[in-house]
Amino acid sequence: MKYTHLTQNERYQIAILNKAGHDQSEIAQVMNRHPSTISRELRRNRGRRGYRPKQAHEFSQARMRACENGPRVTAETWAVVDAKLAETWSPEQIAGHLKANEQPTVSHEAIYRRIYADKRAGGTLHRALRCQKARRKRYGGRERRGTIPNQVSIDLRPTIVGERGRFGDWEGDLVIGAGQKQALVTLNERTSRYTLIAHVPFKTAQAVSDAMISLLTPFAACVHTLTTDNGKEFAQHERIAKELGADFFFAHPYASWERGANENMNGLIRQFFPKKMCFKSITPTDVEFAVHRLNHRPRKCLGFKTPYEVFMEQLHSRHNAVALQT
Repeated sequence: MKYTHLTQNERYQIAILNKAGHDQSEIAQVMNRHPSTISRELRRNRGRRGYRPKQAHEFSQARMRACENGPRVTAETWAVVDAKLAETWSPEQIAGHLKANEQPTVSHEAIYRRIYADKRAGGTLHRALRCQKARRKRYGGRERRGTIPNQVSIDLRPTIVGERGRFGDWEGDLVIGAGQKQALVTLNERTSRYTLIAHVPFKTAQAVSDAMISLLTPFAACVHTLTTDNGKEFAQHERIAKELGADFFFAHPYASWERGANENMNGLIRQFFPKKMCFKSITPTDVEFAVHRLNHRPRKCLGFKTPYEVFMEQLHSRHNAVALQT
């Protein structure tokens, strides 16, 4: 059966049936239309005040005219896309950011098509894409690095942390440089995905604990818990917990998913500090640049807000709550 566009009369019928409480499958049956047609209509052509048939018909007609009159994506929009790609935003982040800010939109699929068409033509847009490599699975086995005294298992961590139910729960890890020599201490706040990074010349427990305390001291009032893996570099966990007034927990061995946000962040950091890179040449400016880029890129899990925006909102909210109490 050949598909035909919905008429304005049909849109009035949809609105009446929808308002009467009929679900989409019932509306489709009454109108002899496919359920996906009704679902798509109610999703694409609704306004801020819900689905209104006259407005819905105007939306549909406007899209049809746009298709007839030439490309949907303007040169100005592509210029924004190219600029964001240069800032290492992903196509999905760009598309979501444009939509969230009510700017002229373009789908992430269209951005990918543009990137690969540009690559075939000898362009360089593809170089902005993050490199995705197959990860080698690390199988469990006997722990050979010794044990850390007085560890507290993640099993004892408050349930609210796993649910991301509050602001101020952090995860930590190391990103190691070439030759297992120097490293980056990485921290992220679980709800906002806000990132902190410090370069350490040695992977010692002293250097790592100093870096973690230095990074988190400005936000000590907003540090409830810290969760890391079982690396010996976190042997001074009791000192860190005492300095920050926080609780310190350790994930189970070979259970990286228990710190999923941190593992994901470390993958993003590798875009700036690739594997086999010698970290000896890293400067404070390099670290600041990476932190700024990571915290100012919109994230899908945050409704395409940036970690910086969400983190600052939480800080201001806490500050106002404390002010009201005093």
